[in-house]
Amino acid sequence: MNAVIPFSTALRERSSSAHSTSECDGFMTELLTGSGTRDDYVALVAQHWFIYSALEESAGALRRDPVASVFLSDKLTRLPALEADLAFLLGADWRDLVSPLPTTQAYVSRTRRVAATWPGGFVAHHYTRYLGDLSGGLFIGRLMQRRFGFDTNGIGFFLFGDIADPKAFKNVYREQLDAAPWDDDEKERVIAEVLVAYRFNTELFADLARAKAAQVA
Repeated sequence: MNAVIPFSTALRERSSSAHSTSECDGFMTELLTGSGTRDDYVALVAQHWFIYSALEESAGALRRDPVASVFLSDKLTRLPALEADLAFLLGADWRDLVSPLPTTQAYVSRTRRVAATWPGGFVAHHYTRYLGDLSGGLFIGRLMQRRFGFDTNGIGFFLFGDIADPKAFKNVYREQLDAAPWDDDEKERVIAEVLVAYRFNTELFADLARAKAAQVA
């Protein structure tokens, strides 16, 4: 008899290629290898603010949902940190200086629409963002800290001060995925939505690269 693969394992395995594609995008590669600039980093943080505004506002509306609420934790909240980062990076009038790129607009629209109609789809976007933040995001934060001479100001988004053990937190999250009351069809839908989220991330990096090129031209 074949062993049953936990849903969290199937999800990770089937999205690994999309995850790798997103990580290896040219914009992020430049940022992580040293040819990216402080302005590139600031541009990325600004787009994150729009994305997490939609995600965390949607989370607030799902706190009573029996499925989505299981995954919600105030320890994950990123919006206050993003706002503090942008105030440090751009100044007190930062809200007047940032605007969503086309992919960000589409990403935000998708997140809000899914959250309003489909808790499992919201969980797919929640999983993609926050487990990524607790994995590669921690590394990115330390790298940006060294590269641009930040202390903690400017990289607060990447600091999860309320989560003492990110690995343990992620393990619990995966156990919650495995325990979710989804049949096989719903699990397939959730996996497909995770792939949608990764595609948005990849396309966002391409948008950021185009915006940078337009400024140089």
